[in-house]
Amino acid sequence: QVQLVESGGDLVQPGGSLRLSCAASGFTFSNYHMSWVRQAPGKGPEWVSGINPGGDRTTYIDSVKGRFTISRDNAKNTLYLQMNSLKPEDTALYYCARADGPRGQGTQVTVSS
Repeated sequence: QVQLVESGGDLVQPGGSLRLSCAASGFTFSNYHMSWVRQAPGKGPEWVSGINPGGDRTTYIDSVKGRFTISRDNAKNTLYLQMNSLKPEDTALYYCARADGPRGQGTQVTVSS
C-alpha cells in the first residue's frame, strides 16, 4: 500500500534551518507530482510547495519563496524540503502529499527562541 513517512522535524531557533525528508513506498514515486503541506495549530492545511515528477519544475507559496527549496531523489523514492531562515510563523505539522491525495502522518517543525 501507499506509504509516505516524513522525518526531520525539530525545535529550532528563528533564523535556523531544517531539512525534511519524506520516504515513499508502495507506488512508482517517479510518476507523481508531490507536495509539502503544513498545518499550524488551530488552522487549516496550507499548501507550501510542489514538484513535478522529473524534479525540474517547482512551485512555492509566496511566504516561503527564497527560503525553502523542494527537491526529490527518484532513485531513492524520497522527497525533501530544505528550510532556511525559519520564522516562528513556519511552526506547523509538515506532511508530504501525493498529487491525488495520499499523505503521510507529518513531522513537527517548531520555530521558537
